Formats: sequence, structure tokens, C-alpha cells
Amino acid sequence: MDPVRDKNLESSGPPSAGVSNGMDFFNRHRVWAISFAFAMLCVGGYQALFSAPRDFPTGSIVTIAKGSSAPAAAQTLAAAHVIAHPLVLELVLRFTRQSGNVHAGAYLFESRQNLFSVAERLVTGAYGFPPVRLTFVEGVTVREAAAQIAEAFPAISAEAFLKEARPYEGYLFPDTYFFSMSADVTSVVKAMRDNFNAKLAPLSADISASGHSLTDIVTMASLVEKEARTSAVRHVVAGILFNRLRLGMPLQVDAVFGYIFNRDTFSPSYADLKVDSPYNTYTHKGLPPGAINNPGLDALDAALHPTKTEYLYYLTDKEGVMHYATTYAGHQANQRKYLP
Repeated sequence: MDPVRDKNLESSGPPSAGVSNGMDFFNRHRVWAISFAFAMLCVGGYQALFSAPRDFPTGSIVTIAKGSSAPAAAQTLAAAHVIAHPLVLELVLRFTRQSGNVHAGAYLFESRQNLFSVAERLVTGAYGFPPVRLTFVEGVTVREAAAQIAEAFPAISAEAFLKEARPYEGYLFPDTYFFSMSADVTSVVKAMRDNFNAKLAPLSADISASGHSLTDIVTMASLVEKEARTSAVRHVVAGILFNRLRLGMPLQVDAVFGYIFNRDTFSPSYADLKVDSPYNTYTHKGLPPGAINNPGLDALDAALHPTKTEYLYYLTDKEGVMHYATTYAGHQANQRKYLP
């Protein structure tokens, strides 16, 4: 054996052995090490790009304006600290081909959510609010409905609802509805109009057979809705009003004055009876030019199937009981007997 070679081996053996073992370990676990490093990078990237910001506004409401594009919605959410990177949200929506499906409205963020959850809510309209339950009673006017809508939806003014719904007085079906908190005027009116059409569809044959237009039926039903309290009485009152129409008599329905003067009550004074309005059934013969409220199904049925009698007059006493007469003299006698 070469003594020089042996000396080199002795002096360099232990250190080189140590280096060799470290490199062998790295070589043996190279794939694992790189994978681990990549995973750590991904986790860090995910946290940076997709996780909820540290100052996420838990419990807050963020409104996406109507007509907002995906970039505009992303900027709104970023400004509210719901997401950290608006561009990333835009890219997610674009890559999933959902950038054109952003739903406007108010979103409630009760807890922290990552960017993917926020994106899903945007494209599905998951606003986070329980549905708003609203009941419109039979005979509700557009004015009264507007007050209910404005109270339930802070973003909808009574004036905005009146402007859109006024032309449909009589055709907004009174019922219980469940609206999204992000409902707008158009969607509320549409829901009530669609419900009216659905409820009237089974009666189309009866409407055709009645000899009256749908407008006349709805207008008559709106008068009957306010003038009578029970189903049987509604049918009798409808028959009386049709009798008066047939004879060319003025209808003299007091309920129209609540509509004319925008009042909840309609006990007219003598001055009221002379008001210049096409809805004044004392000064104008025939039906008013339109409905004075939104009648329910029973009032509509009464207008379609009135009870046939010879009566031409009716009045309600202080107990709410209806009294009828075939002549004006009989009506006057009822007034003396039943009215204070």
C-alpha cells in the first residue's frame, strides 16, 4: 500500500464521508424535497391570492350596483375588504365563463369567505339574506302596497314603486310573497302581475262568457271588494251594481272617494260628492276608468258571477249588516231605520 495514498485517505476520509452522506440523502429525497417546497409555495400563494383578507368585514352588507360588470363588482368587493385582489376574482370569473353573470344587489357576509366562495355567490345571486315575506291583503291599493314595499326594502322608495306599479292598479294580485332582499321594483311588480295572470287563467272562459271585458270585471271587482265584507254579500252587491249599470243609473259607490283623495277611509262629505274626478261615481255614470284597488279572487268571482236580484240599493248599518231595497223610497226607509 502507498503510504502517501494511505495518509490522504486517513486525513480526508471522515470529512468526505460526511459530505457524501448529506448529498446521498438529498439525492434520495430530491423529488420529495422539491414537492414539499412547491407545496409550501402553493399554500403561501393560495393564502395570498384566495383567502379572505385579515380585515374581512364580517357581518357587513356590500351592495353591487345594478348593471355592474365583473371588474366593477370586483373593485367594489375589494374596496369593502371582502377580497384582497380584484384582478384574481376577474380572472376566476373569466376562466369559468361567468364574467357576464354577476348578480347585482345587497350581499350579507356573515362570516369570512375565500375568493372562490365569493365568486360563486356573485354568479348564483346567493345574497345571504332570508327571503322577505310580504302579505298584501285583498283590496290593497298601489299606494298602500308602496308603503309596505318601502318599509321592507330600504333600497326601494315608495315613489319608485308607485311610478312603476300605478298603471297596473287592479292587476297586482293580493297574496303572500317571498322576495329576495335584493329584489327591485321591476321584479316585485312582475311577480304580482304574473300571479294575477296565473290566478285568472282558469277563469278565462267565464270572462268570455260574462259579456264583459277583463277591464270591466277587474274594475267592478275592485268596487265590490271595498263595499262588501263577505262572499255572499259581494255577489249580491255585484248584481246590484250591474243592475244600476244596465238601467243607466250612477253607481254612487262611496269607496271611490278613498281612492280619489288617497285616504284609507272613504266616508265622503257632501262636498266630496261633487269632486271633479272621472272616478266620482255620483257625477259620472258607468264604471270608473279603472280599478280603485287590487281585488282578491272572491271579489273577482263575484263580478263574474253576480247574484241576480231586483235590488237597486244597499247600505251597511253600524253593525256591518247589509240592507237592500228595490226602490229609492225603500232605501230611504232603510237609512232612517239603520243609520244613526
